[in-house]
Amino acid sequence: MTSPKKKPLLLIVDGSAGHLQQLSHLLEDQYAVRVVGDCGTALATAQQLPRPDLILVDVVQDGFAVCQSLRSNPDTASIPLIAMIERGQPELESRAFAEGMSDVLARPLVPELLRARIATHVQLRQARAQVQRQRGQLSELGQMADAAVWAIASLAELRDEEDPSHLRRIQHIVVALARRLQGNPRFADELVEPHIPLLFKAAPLHDIGKVRIPDAILLKPGRLTPEEFEVMKQHTTHGRDAIVGVERELGFSNAFLRFAREITYSHQERFDGSGYPQGLAGDAIPVSARLVAVADVYDALVSERVYRPAFTHETAIELIRQGSGEQFDPDVVDALLAAEEDVMEIAARYQSTTD
Repeated sequence: MTSPKKKPLLLIVDGSAGHLQQLSHLLEDQYAVRVVGDCGTALATAQQLPRPDLILVDVVQDGFAVCQSLRSNPDTASIPLIAMIERGQPELESRAFAEGMSDVLARPLVPELLRARIATHVQLRQARAQVQRQRGQLSELGQMADAAVWAIASLAELRDEEDPSHLRRIQHIVVALARRLQGNPRFADELVEPHIPLLFKAAPLHDIGKVRIPDAILLKPGRLTPEEFEVMKQHTTHGRDAIVGVERELGFSNAFLRFAREITYSHQERFDGSGYPQGLAGDAIPVSARLVAVADVYDALVSERVYRPAFTHETAIELIRQGSGEQFDPDVVDALLAAEEDVMEIAARYQSTTD
């Protein structure tokens, strides 16, 4: 059995006992009504839980002082306030709105107008509260999704015996490159402002397909044989397939999932068409993958490996510059060169946890 719907709570502030009785009689069928006769009691009552959904206040009874006190308190600032003012006092009406009242009703009150105004403001307050709750739920869901993405990406990175701080650096380098390229017509359609945070979130997923690569190949310290390299190359397809599986399960896709799918599948493509898995060339390679390709290689070059020491920033930049037009999109390389200071700051801020 469903419980009866709870009535919205009204607080009425008026120094006249007759006014309070009249207003209670008019409103108590639709609302839970509390009545008080002075400012101090009104402020104390408004602080109590549950707080009023609306306050109806007579300006003669220190109504402006009540309004100022309630508006200055974060706990009560959003409660709608309706001022009751004797008809024919336009200066008081103007002051009421200037002081922060939500509405003004002229006395003598018209019952139908009184009920309609109160109902409108109560409904608006309830709608705002619902929107805030939904935003909070969406924010929480977003945080949970971000945590899940990071956990998946970190798992792949740790299995490859990489430092997860590598993922953080790639995220921020991708954003630095994207910002530099936003004014370039070749990238205008993809690097719109709402896409930047989605690229940031998708970039760490570039190597998730490595979780399906056998340890004997993934962790082999020496050079891979041609056969082993063919197996290693499959991590791009495995990653793409994982994202496609998510899209299929959800029954839809979105920009984030598209970026994740493009990055996992195409970050090993080369601008001259000699990469894998599809041998795409030039603008046929998704923008998201072209950004990650440069960010990933730069960070790999400046990071220590079991088979070599870390290159200096200057050497890494020069090696990438030499790959412009062959391995990398020239415009993305130019963006890296323009963002050198940002990239060095990112490297310093997100240092390896093994350092």
